[in-house]
Amino acid sequence: MKKLLMTATALFLLTFGLSSMACAETVKLTYSNFFPPTHIQSKLAEQWCREVEKRTDGKVQIDYFPGGTLSKAKQCYDGVVEGISDIGMSCLAYSRGRFPIMAAVDLPMGYTSGAQATHVANAIYDEFKPGELSDVHPMYFHAHGPGLLFTSEKPVASLADIHGLKIRSTGNSAKLVKALSGTPVAQSMPTSYQSLQKNVVDGSMHPMESNKGWKLAEVVKFGTKDYSVAYTTTFFVVMNKDKWAALDAGTRKIIAEINAEWSIKHGKAWDESDQAGEAFFLEKGGQMIGLDDEEIFKWIDAARPVIQDYHDSVAGQGFDSKKIVKFIHTAMKN
Repeated sequence: MKKLLMTATALFLLTFGLSSMACAETVKLTYSNFFPPTHIQSKLAEQWCREVEKRTDGKVQIDYFPGGTLSKAKQCYDGVVEGISDIGMSCLAYSRGRFPIMAAVDLPMGYTSGAQATHVANAIYDEFKPGELSDVHPMYFHAHGPGLLFTSEKPVASLADIHGLKIRSTGNSAKLVKALSGTPVAQSMPTSYQSLQKNVVDGSMHPMESNKGWKLAEVVKFGTKDYSVAYTTTFFVVMNKDKWAALDAGTRKIIAEINAEWSIKHGKAWDESDQAGEAFFLEKGGQMIGLDDEEIFKWIDAARPVIQDYHDSVAGQGFDSKKIVKFIHTAMKN
């Protein structure tokens, strides 16, 4: 009997010890991001990794891969789904038509700041919980400041000036270019510099920050202050569903708290980057061109079909697109 009791005790201690060791094991994750390591959005992503490690007391360790070294911008989302990376940051617009509810955020609503656009992106997700993102665990979203038109050789001060110009653009910004009578050319940001430099395209739709963050001020000369139809681009930070589910509840709570803090940091960084991007653009000899009142109304009228096209394109998909657009207008004011 005594021998049996000792054996049972030994088994219990062994089982308990193995269980404790398993709980104490470090969780190792990978994070893929297409932004180059020097870009503020990449730096923030890496800081997020280090903050997770810090607050989990090293229980979670994250290997960070910037510059598309683990998965390219367009493949990042599927890379997370398939487990090529555990966490990923990229643009929803690179998968055109795949995220119809979140795509509404990128419409030319006349955004005034990155903080505003970031607030809208997260508010849309929180309000509608779109099933289009059900194959990952969304961490948070952020969005850049006003997306404007920049050109290499020809200044644009009217709709007539943009007619026929080949403009690098993605997602809804491509639809905006077409509505304004330009020719959209779908390209991700990492390819933009070379395309502009070699005159493959005549211009680009991008936020002011890209003039410095991606050095585009070196290859564009003119910017158009088309703020009345300014769009944004929504960026996602998502995690593989199985890897998220494998984390204990306490760790998930810590990461969720960090996510809430970091989305705000990203929005603020976009605005600070816009200021730096404008300064860099002007330093390189760039010229900003304003639109007169008559042109502003022309651009607004020209852009309206983009929003109507959104309603038409998602009709029958089981959600109220007009309710979503109305929600965006409300969220922009908060």
